[in-house]
Amino acid sequence: MANPAPGFIKHPEHAIRIEPVGKPVIVRFDGAVVARSDKALLLHEANYPPAVYIPLGDVVQEHLERTSTHTYCPFKGDASYWTLSANGKHVTDALWAYEAPYDETMAIKGHAAFYPDKVKIEIG
Repeated sequence: MANPAPGFIKHPEHAIRIEPVGKPVIVRFDGAVVARSDKALLLHEANYPPAVYIPLGDVVQEHLERTSTHTYCPFKGDASYWTLSANGKHVTDALWAYEAPYDETMAIKGHAAFYPDKVKIEIG
């Protein structure tokens, strides 16, 4: 089912571009590998720093717990959040995903992004 956006196509001043990272990506939290992917995407949005989106299947599920947090982006849709746990440590709302993104950003469906100040993201 289509999920048309009010989004960035109608607002060229807020451009979004999604491309493959093209290199392996490893995400670590407190030294534990919590995600590893060769299929990560890089989302460039307006003037924000690029965000790395990793397929949810490449995130170690035992480290995740869904939270009740939800946010809305007029350019991507509704985001859901997860707490990340490893080695007895926890960080709330460490990653997010747009489970039903707008058509314009459908490439990130099934992917999640980590806050880079809460984890270590290694590319290459």
